[in-house]
Amino acid sequence: MPIYEYRCQACDHELEAMQKMSDDPLTECPECKQESLKKLISAAGFRLKGSGWYETDFKGGNKKNVHDSGKSESKSKSCGGGSCGC
Repeated sequence: MPIYEYRCQACDHELEAMQKMSDDPLTECPECKQESLKKLISAAGFRLKGSGWYETDFKGGNKKNVHDSGKSESKSKSCGGGSCGC
């Protein structure tokens, strides 16, 4: 469940609330009890955990970088040195 940040327009109180994406935004400030809460835009916080997220996690032995493996072949075969910048 995402954590949303709110700030009260009346008293500048800030808070975080764990809500479902389908829940209505909060409006009442817990400090001043006015209907003046506004949802803030903030960076999403998440972590990619476990193996397989990095290039080194799924390679073994002397395998080459997947990105660099076809550079020399693609230049000679793809467009023949035309206007594509090869």
